[in-house]
Amino acid sequence: MNRKYYVLTAAVLGLSFAASAAYASPRCTKEPKSKWLPEAAMRQKVADMGYKDIKIFKTTSTGCYEIYGRTADGHKAEVYFNPVNGAVVEKNVD
Repeated sequence: MNRKYYVLTAAVLGLSFAASAAYASPRCTKEPKSKWLPEAAMRQKVADMGYKDIKIFKTTSTGCYEIYGRTADGHKAEVYFNPVNGAVVEKNVD
């Protein structure tokens, strides 16, 4: 096979990975940050929902609060929350 084929294949794979990464975070809100729950209030809401051992608590570029931690029964969890009302938008539990 020639070099052009490898370059084209690499480009297609790169675009595929970039596209899937763009969809990794759901869109949670378009509301301005002034309408979001304060981080401290959201951290408390997350704890009240039973999530614990939060290793990462961050804001995404798609308007979410995102955590990496554990569920009440100890399973690993990646959870996206609507920052305006605290509702779970998407969760991935192992």
